Amino acid sequence: MEKIIILDFGSQYTQLIARRVRELNVYCEIHPCTKCPELDDSVRGVILSGSPFSVRDERAPKPDLSAFKGKLPLLGVCYGAQYLAQAFGGEVQPSASREYGRAMLTVGDAGDRLMQGLPATTQVWMSHGDTITRIPDNYRVVASTADVRVAAYRIEGEPTWAIQFHPEVYHSTDGTQLLKNFVVGICGCAQSWTPDSFVESTVQSLREKLGDDKVVLGLSGGVDSTVAAVLLHRAIGKNLYCIFVDSGLLRKNEFDDVLESYKGMGLNVKGVKAHERFFGDLAGVSDPERKRKIIGRDFVEVFNDEAQRIRDVKWLAQGTIYPDVIESMSVNGPSATIKSHHNVGGLPEKMHLSIVEPLRLLFKDEVRRVGRALGIDPQLIGRHPFPGPGLAIRILGAVTPEKVEILQNVDKIYIDALRREGLYDQVWQAGAILLPVQSVGVMGDERTYESCVALRAVTSTDGMTADWVHLPYKFLADLSNEIINKVRGVNRVVYDISSKPPATIEWE
Repeated sequence: MEKIIILDFGSQYTQLIARRVRELNVYCEIHPCTKCPELDDSVRGVILSGSPFSVRDERAPKPDLSAFKGKLPLLGVCYGAQYLAQAFGGEVQPSASREYGRAMLTVGDAGDRLMQGLPATTQVWMSHGDTITRIPDNYRVVASTADVRVAAYRIEGEPTWAIQFHPEVYHSTDGTQLLKNFVVGICGCAQSWTPDSFVESTVQSLREKLGDDKVVLGLSGGVDSTVAAVLLHRAIGKNLYCIFVDSGLLRKNEFDDVLESYKGMGLNVKGVKAHERFFGDLAGVSDPERKRKIIGRDFVEVFNDEAQRIRDVKWLAQGTIYPDVIESMSVNGPSATIKSHHNVGGLPEKMHLSIVEPLRLLFKDEVRRVGRALGIDPQLIGRHPFPGPGLAIRILGAVTPEKVEILQNVDKIYIDALRREGLYDQVWQAGAILLPVQSVGVMGDERTYESCVALRAVTSTDGMTADWVHLPYKFLADLSNEIINKVRGVNRVVYDISSKPPATIEWE
């Protein structure tokens, strides 16, 4: 199977490059920049990612590119472009100011293979503190911006290109075309990697890996765990045991609704009520990372308790996807940690189960496409993402049953209103946040001093970047009125209009 190799220098956007390549129906693999795999005939090209490092930093990665530079098509992105310049006779210097955000790219050589089909000017996304001030003699500039002369270049005499912007993010309006020019036009990939082929190869791989072993899976009702369950069920059938835990931190009535939704799918699902355990362990804990770790630990321990009731279980399956991984730990490189997730990072030593993660290399929209290929109910596939730690990370500060009840009621009104007004499918993720502040209000002739809730709604395709949704003013006004009137304990509603970056989608 043909593939593109992506060498990861630690950028938060490395997995987005992979996602864009896969959107072109081309398989790709990410490897650490310090450990390039042996290249066989299946490798059609190599992409060098961005990095949080400066190429001038002594600690910056300085890989040996001799195995493929000049031999295979090569594309350097951001740090990759700067490294290809500095390491081979050019010069990189600090920018007068950090170049971050949108910029207009002017194509200088419309006949260049990487630039084919791009308009004369196009919007791109910059994210670097250094800039290339001088390039070697055999390097040719093919595109520039007002502030960055060497925004894109090629090396004469070899199939090597480099760009100082990020084509993988949606802010680069013609980024997909540029990547197609490289992956399809220059590398010659046939675009044969599809959701159907992923299902086929993954099911086969799971059969080989798991054999006749028993697997326990934690279901949440969300897209990820559902798709993971159906993939595993196709691979091992009755040897899959699904457990759905009621942590007390789910949406209102979600425990019963989720169990009902899995009826008729052929899955062996057991519901476990464990809310008292979670509330007890979370009592008085306000630090968001501690809350995540406690919830993750309790989930795992509940699974362990239930797994012990099933003889000879050897595997714990999880619906971990790429955004969970990239934001939780260094994945194949020195990427920065944003936050931890309860389904990332392994199991406690006392739990004698191995982990299987069939979706670990997929983004959310890819998971949905795979779910459609599996024939899963469109209503399940279309559900908004919901955080693994549940409402605990939408309650800022300590978690109590009373706060959860308030937030459940607010959340239900919000989600029901989005569905009623036909807005639900226009939003990638929506939720309410209970803030740790109280404010003065007036109801009737009485003064109130009650909680404030923030409403959040974003559009995204992968969770790595997101923009806030411009919900209609009348909808927000009516929704605010309904929440305040129907939910005791809330007297003020605000709407979050921050995008990611710089904010995250969840508040904790």
